[in-house]
Amino acid sequence: MNESKINTKINEILNEFNAIEKNISENSSNNFEKNKSIFEKYSELKKIADLSNEYKKYINQKSELELIINDPESKELKELAQEELEEIVHKINQLRKQLTQKLFESDKDDKSNVIMEIRAGTGGEEASLFAQNLYRMYIRFAQRNRWKTNILNSNLTGLGGIKEIIFELLGANVYKNLKFESGVHRVQRIPTTESSGRIHTSAATVAVLPIPDEINITIDNNDLVIDIFHASGNGGQNVQKVATAIRITHVPTGIISVCQDERSQLKNKEKAMSVLQARIYDMEKRKKEAERAKDRKDQVGSGDRSERIRTYNFPQKRVTDHRSKFTNHDIEKVLDGEFQDIIDSLNNNFDD
Repeated sequence: MNESKINTKINEILNEFNAIEKNISENSSNNFEKNKSIFEKYSELKKIADLSNEYKKYINQKSELELIINDPESKELKELAQEELEEIVHKINQLRKQLTQKLFESDKDDKSNVIMEIRAGTGGEEASLFAQNLYRMYIRFAQRNRWKTNILNSNLTGLGGIKEIIFELLGANVYKNLKFESGVHRVQRIPTTESSGRIHTSAATVAVLPIPDEINITIDNNDLVIDIFHASGNGGQNVQKVATAIRITHVPTGIISVCQDERSQLKNKEKAMSVLQARIYDMEKRKKEAERAKDRKDQVGSGDRSERIRTYNFPQKRVTDHRSKFTNHDIEKVLDGEFQDIIDSLNNNFDD
C-alpha cells in the first residue's frame, strides 16, 4: 500500500474524528437518542484514530532514530539506536497492516443488520436448551449494544428449549461484531435430567446472514413455490384455526424459508421473503469469499457452518474459541452477553 495514500486517509480520519470530538464536548446534551448518530460515528472512528495516532508516533520516532544513526558525531549511540529502530519498524509494519485493513479492506457488509438462525444440533433436549442459552446470550449482547431485535420464526420445545429460531438484529455495525459467530457451538455440562452426574456434550449451529442496505438480488416469482399451512405451537399442536403460516421454496437453489409467528398471512409472507433474500445473498457472498480464500492462509476459520468454532465448558467455567485460541474463564458472564473480548480476539486474529 502506497505510504502517501495511507497518510492521506489517516489525516482525513483524524480531522473527522477531531471535529466530532469537538462537537460532542461543546454540546451540553447527553441525550443518547438525540445524538445517537454522532456517538456511533465517534465510537467507530475512535479505534481507527487511536491506531493512527500510535502509527504517527512511531513514524516520528523512526525519523529521530535515523537522524542519530546517520549523524557521524553520534557513534556511541548508533548501536543502541539501531536496535531500537528495528523494534520501531516492526511496530510500524504491524500498525500499517491493521490500518490498511481497517481503512481500505473492510467488509462492505460490516454496517449491515443481520438475520441470525440458531438450531439445536446433536444432543436431544439438552441441545435445545443450549440453543435457548445461545439465543439469550445474543439478545443480551444486543441489549448492551442498544440494538433492536425481532423474532421472524421460532420452533420451541415443551421444556423451554429451542429447536430453531430466526431473528433480526438491527443497529450499528451488527454484522461487523457478529460475522464470526457462524458455525457449530459445543457445550459440555451435566444436564439437569442426568442423575449420575455424567457430563454430556451437545451442540447448536448458528448462522449469521447480513441484510444489505440494497438487495440487488432478482428473484423470479416463477421460481418460487409458496405453501400456506396452519401454524403450530410447542410440541406441534395446532394454534391457529386459519392457515397463516408461510413456506417459500426457491426452486433453483433449494433454499426454504418458513414464517409462522405472525397472525397475518401477509406479514408472515413478508418476513419469509426477507429471510429468503438474505439467505440467497449470503450464499452468493460465501461463494465469492471461498474463491478469495483459496490463496489466503490467515483467515479466521473457513466460515463453514459445519466447523466447530467454540466450546462452552461448564465444569471448568470457560468458553474457548478454537480459531483465535482465546479463552474466557467466566462462562456465566459470556452467556449473559458479555463476550466482546471473544469478538475482539477474532477481529484481531483476522487483522493480523
